[in-house]
Amino acid sequence: MRSALILVLVYAIVSLPSAVQSPLLRRFESKYRASRALSVVFLERYRENGRLQREEAGKAYFLRPGKMRWEYERPEKNLFLVDGKYAWFYAPADRTATRVPADKSEDWRTPIAFLTSGANLSRICAKVASASSEPPSQPDAFVYSCILKGKDDGLNSAAETRQIHFEITGKGELTRLKMDEGAGQSLEFFFREWEWNPPLDKAMFVFSPPPGVAIVDGLLPEVAGTRQK
Repeated sequence: MRSALILVLVYAIVSLPSAVQSPLLRRFESKYRASRALSVVFLERYRENGRLQREEAGKAYFLRPGKMRWEYERPEKNLFLVDGKYAWFYAPADRTATRVPADKSEDWRTPIAFLTSGANLSRICAKVASASSEPPSQPDAFVYSCILKGKDDGLNSAAETRQIHFEITGKGELTRLKMDEGAGQSLEFFFREWEWNPPLDKAMFVFSPPPGVAIVDGLLPEVAGTRQK
């Protein structure tokens, strides 16, 4: 059920379809590739059969290569962190931290991994095309579909038919990302207030468990951002 894109993408860059060579997509890639560090405010919505089941919000930070930190502020505080080696999910209310090797993580946030690995769509997409059937969430925005690479393409992901939709503005800023996982389930991220090359301390991307917190090696929570059961 999880997207199996890995956090650290080390495979060779391949040629993209002509749609990816559009000026807007080139602007999009160039804008993010030029930044070693990024931060953004996010809103995350999880739906089942079109009905909103959970909404969460917070701020995310990205540092190349291969590091990111998602600080969930509401409705409860949680932390998702990738330090380059491990992906961590920490739920303060449960006093538990789950640890998974980064290259085994199948978390919903992993499609954002391209921001920490050179911002090159060809590393996660077998095909990119304009998605006219998916309306943009705001004016001056454009929606594209990305057919995720499968195992045969060299990435640890599911079948090539899996796809995501991403929305970018005319200025090349990522504003939305949507994943449909079948069975009526979907997860959507909305982004605003991007900051380019903010001063980020490397210590932000190191997880130091507070005293008394249990560390568990295993699967991350079934729904991104939710507390452990």
